[in-house]
Amino acid sequence: MTDWTATRAEGDKILAAFTPRMGRRYANGRNTDNGPGAHKAVSVLSPYIRRRLVLEADAVAAAIAAHGPEDAEKFVQEVIWRGYFKGWLERRPQVWDSYCTGLEADLAALDRDRRLRRDVDRAINGQTGLECFDAWATELVDTGYLHNHARMWFASIWTFTLGLPWRLGADFFYRHLLDGDAASNTLGWRWVAGLHTRGKPYPADAQNIVTFTNGRFAPRQSDLAEVTQGLEASEPDGLPTVMPLRAITMPLPGRPTALLITDEDCRVEDFDLAAYDIRTVATLTASHLRSPLPVSDLVQRFEADALADAAKRSGFAATAMRADDPASLAKWAAVAGATQIATPYITRGPLRDWLVEAAPALEKAGITLCEWRRDWDTAIWPHATAGFFKVKQNIPRILESALPI
Repeated sequence: MTDWTATRAEGDKILAAFTPRMGRRYANGRNTDNGPGAHKAVSVLSPYIRRRLVLEADAVAAAIAAHGPEDAEKFVQEVIWRGYFKGWLERRPQVWDSYCTGLEADLAALDRDRRLRRDVDRAINGQTGLECFDAWATELVDTGYLHNHARMWFASIWTFTLGLPWRLGADFFYRHLLDGDAASNTLGWRWVAGLHTRGKPYPADAQNIVTFTNGRFAPRQSDLAEVTQGLEASEPDGLPTVMPLRAITMPLPGRPTALLITDEDCRVEDFDLAAYDIRTVATLTASHLRSPLPVSDLVQRFEADALADAAKRSGFAATAMRADDPASLAKWAAVAGATQIATPYITRGPLRDWLVEAAPALEKAGITLCEWRRDWDTAIWPHATAGFFKVKQNIPRILESALPI
C-alpha cells in the first residue's frame, strides 16, 4: 500500500472494512507476512491509530462487538501493546534519553568508520545479498510500512547477523515507518536485542521465515546468526527505576486559549472545545524531529495531510507551524493574547523534548502548556511497569474503564 490517505474518514473506512476479520481470522493469519500490497490478514490501521485518526478504544470496541471478547482477544491484545509501550516509556523516560544519547554516538561512529558506513548503507539500500532482508528494506522505504513479523526478523538480522548498532536500525525504521512512534519503535528494537525483556533476545529463524512468508523467502539457517545471548551486557546496570507518571495541567475553561494540533492526536474535536475561549489555532509539524538524518517524504506527507484533516474537523482556521525554534511557540500564543496552550497529551519522544526546550519562553510570557489525557492511556499506563503480562492480566479492567459506553 503506497497510496495512503491520511484522514479520519479513510481510517474509519479501513476500520469498518477490517472489522469482519478481527476475530479468529486475524488470530490465525496475523503472523503471516504476505508482502507488499497483500497485507490482508492484518488491518494496516497502525498509521491511523498512531495519530489517533482512529482511536484504540473504537477499534477494540468494534472487534468485541463483532466477535465477542474471546474471539477478538488477539486483536485486542495487539492494540493494547502500543498503549503498553507508550506507558512503559512514560514510566521510564530515562530509556528514551539513553536512546537519543546513544544514537548521537552511533551516528558519530558512522561518520568516522568507513566500513561501518558501507555496511549500514548496504543494509538500508537492500544490498546485503540476503534476499528476505533486502526485500523488507526496500518495502519499508517504498511504502512506509512493514508487517510486524517482518519488523522482528529485520531487527534481529540487523543486530545479530549483520552485527550493526541497533540504534541505527531503530533510527532507520523511525525515519520511514508511517506508524512510527518513539515508544513502540525504540522498545520494539530493545525487545529484539534482549534489552527490554532482559536476556531474552529474539532470534530470526530460517524455518520460521519460510513458514510465515508462505515460502516467498527461503533463507538457510547458516545465513542467520545463532543468537545465544542479547545485548544486555551493554547495559550492565539493568533497567532504570520506574518513575511516577508525569503530572499534567488541564486547560481551564474560559481562559484565552491557543489550540495546538499535533500528529500525536488528530482528534481534537473529541474534547469540549466550546468550553474554551480559543483565540488562535495552529497545526505543528514535527516529523523532522524523529532523527538527525532526513525523514522519509512519505512520513512527512502523511503527517501534513493528517494535520490538515484534523484542523478542518476542528472547525477553526489554523496556522501551519513547524517545530523549529522552540521560542516560536510562545510568540504564536502571545500574539493572540492567549494565556494557555491546550493540546492532547504529548508522549515521551522528540516532540516532548522540543516542548521542554520551549518551556522557558512560555514561562517568561506567562503562558501555561496544558494537556488533555485520554481515558485509554489513563487506564493502561499505571500497569505498564514491567513486562506486558501485567497489562494483559488487567485487560478486563482496562476495557471496563476505557471503552466507550
